[in-house]
Amino acid sequence: MACEAVPFTGRSRGTVTLDRMAASAIFERVITLEAVHNFRDMGQYPTAAGRVTRSGQLFRADGLYRLTGNDLETLRPLGLRTVIDLRTIGELDEHGRYPVELSPLNWHHLPVVDVTWEKVEVNDRSAAVFLHDQYTSMLEYGEPLFANAIRILALPGALPAVFHCAAGKDRTGILAALILGALGVPDEVIVDDYALTRAGMDRMRRWAEDTNPEMLAAWRAMPAVHGAAEPEVMARLLADIRAAHGTVRAYVRSLGVPTAALDALEDALLQ
Repeated sequence: MACEAVPFTGRSRGTVTLDRMAASAIFERVITLEAVHNFRDMGQYPTAAGRVTRSGQLFRADGLYRLTGNDLETLRPLGLRTVIDLRTIGELDEHGRYPVELSPLNWHHLPVVDVTWEKVEVNDRSAAVFLHDQYTSMLEYGEPLFANAIRILALPGALPAVFHCAAGKDRTGILAALILGALGVPDEVIVDDYALTRAGMDRMRRWAEDTNPEMLAAWRAMPAVHGAAEPEVMARLLADIRAAHGTVRAYVRSLGVPTAALDALEDALLQ
């Protein structure tokens, strides 16, 4: 694991109040950028206790190494202080990282898988079965790293923060589910959040078709199941966690995240 800390002071965006969280309100949640297509705010999600997550504090995204100069200017008002990169060492070596030299902040590399899926046999598995199998394996391998990500986000001064992988779908989706679940956000809302990635994948594909032949070629070469975002998969994964641990919060605590850290995260992220 690698971590680079650069002193940084920024300001957060003001809270945006939405009437409700709904997939139809994706335009309110997504931050439109030139070369990153799944950057979105995790605010305004309701919890079972009647609170909501704060806007402008926690974001999820796809490959931030693609950020353009204009993208960095778009993000600057967010006052980001922390970036958590969930990609593999190989992806980092091949593509690079968030440009901390242009936008100083605390950058953490937490590779929650050791290899990407290129060598994983799909065989005759459906998208739902394939993804559930991979997500289960990802949790088994990445548990300590997901826990470390949550501990980092709970540190004083860590927010506003963004975590990301390559597409902002699988690794990012699992961390988002663990955070939201630990905060008491209902499963159906977590599944809705995961499902929003479908639109992000469509935006990424259109961008590749228009501007990035290398990415487009890689996209066309990969099995279709790799790019799928099936809501039933996230619902099943959450059900697995609840069956084994009772609650997502209990599961996160079992990974070694202290109650004090979860309480601090609640104080920072819930209103």
